[in-house]
Amino acid sequence: MSYTLLRGSFVIRYPDLPRQGPEPDGDTVKFLPDTPALVEALPRRSGRPPDLNGRGISVRLEAVDALETHFAETHQEQEGAYAARDELLRLLGFTNVRFWPDLPNKVESADLDTVRGHVLTNGIDGNGRLIAFVHAGDHPGADGTTVFVDGPLVDRSANGQLLAGGLVYPAFYATLPAELRTHLAEVSRAARSKAVGIWPRSIADPDEAAVVPGLDGLERLVTWPKLFRRIVPYLAAGFTDFDGFDAWLRADPVNRDDELFLIPRLERGNLHDVVRASGQQIQLTMWPEDFVISPDPAPPGAPVRPPLVATGDLLIVAALPDPAGADRGHETVTLLNLTSRAIDLPGWALADKSGARKPLTGTIDGGAALRVALDGALQLGNQGDTIILVDPEGASIDRVTYKRDQVKAGRTIHFAR
Repeated sequence: MSYTLLRGSFVIRYPDLPRQGPEPDGDTVKFLPDTPALVEALPRRSGRPPDLNGRGISVRLEAVDALETHFAETHQEQEGAYAARDELLRLLGFTNVRFWPDLPNKVESADLDTVRGHVLTNGIDGNGRLIAFVHAGDHPGADGTTVFVDGPLVDRSANGQLLAGGLVYPAFYATLPAELRTHLAEVSRAARSKAVGIWPRSIADPDEAAVVPGLDGLERLVTWPKLFRRIVPYLAAGFTDFDGFDAWLRADPVNRDDELFLIPRLERGNLHDVVRASGQQIQLTMWPEDFVISPDPAPPGAPVRPPLVATGDLLIVAALPDPAGADRGHETVTLLNLTSRAIDLPGWALADKSGARKPLTGTIDGGAALRVALDGALQLGNQGDTIILVDPEGASIDRVTYKRDQVKAGRTIHFAR
C-alpha cells in the first residue's frame, strides 16, 4: 500500500489573524507542506483540485470520523467531540492549547502555533482536502517519496491511535487499501469491545436505535458522524419525523445516499440500505466498519488525475533565433525542468503566435535542461517573436517574448526567470 510522504508543519493558529485561524477538530487539521507542488501532483478522484494556499491545506484523517465540533451551525455531543480534538492535538505535539470562549473552535493560545510533522497521503477528497495518515515529527525519507504503509505504521499514526482509543468512528472509503481496512476494522472492534471512549455512549447503531425529537436532542447524542451530517439538513428542511428519511436520501444519490459496498453481503448498495428510520427513531443496521463508502464522483469532464505539469514546472529559458550560418535546422530553444521527476515530452509542442508548431519528443529529466533543435516547421523570427510551450491538453505552460534588439548572430538569448 503506497502513500506519498509530505513533510511540513501542522498549524493551529495564525499569529497575524488570531481570531480567524484554523478550526482543528478530531479528524481535520491544517498542514503547511514544505513542497506545495507535491500536493498538486496527487490524484483527485472526485475531480476537485487541492484547496491549497500560502497558509497550507486542510488534512482529513484517513479512515476515521470524529464527532462534529461544528457543522451547519450545530454540533454533536461536545464531550466526545472535544476529547477527540484535544487528543489529536496532543498526539501531534501541541501543548497548553486554549480556545476563545466566544469562538470555541478557534485557538486563542498555545505553547506553539505550529509543530513539525508529516503526512502519508494518497489523494485529494471532494472538498479539496488531503486524505492522509498523520504523524508527529519529521520523517527520515525525502519529501515526495513513496512509503509503504502497513498495519504497524498505521497504528503509530494519530488516526490509528484515535481509533484504538475509541475516540472516533471508522469511516472506510474505497480509496483505502483493503489490507489496511481489514486491520483498522479489527482495531475499531477491539475498542468497542473494551467500551472505551465514545463507545459506551454510542447510539443509532445496530445495538440500539436513537430517539431524535429534534436538533436540540441530536446535539447531545453520540452517533456515526456521517449519519449525523444527513440528519441535520433533513430536520432543517422541516421534517418532524423520520418517516420520509428513506425517500429523502434516495432523492439525491450523490450528496445524500452515498454509494456503498456492503462487505458481509458482498454486494453494492447505498446509505439507505444500512439505515432504518421511522417515527422519531433512527439507527444503522450495520457497523460502519462493515461497509465501504465510494468517494464523491467527479463531475462530467473534471480531471481525476493531477496535471502532468503545472505552469512554472517546465520553462523556456533560452533561444537561439539567429545561429551562425544558415538558420533552418540550427535554431534552438532550451527548456528547463524544475521538478524532481522526469517529464515525457511526446504530445508537447513549441509554438508561436501564428500557430506554427514543433512537436516535442523524448524525455527531460528532473532538474535537467534540454536544447531542442527546430527543424523548420517552427521558425524563430529575427525581428522579434513569441515562443509558447504547450502541453498535451493544449494548455499554455510557458510563454516568452524577445525583441529585435536582443537578436545577435550566433548568440543565445537568455530569458531571466
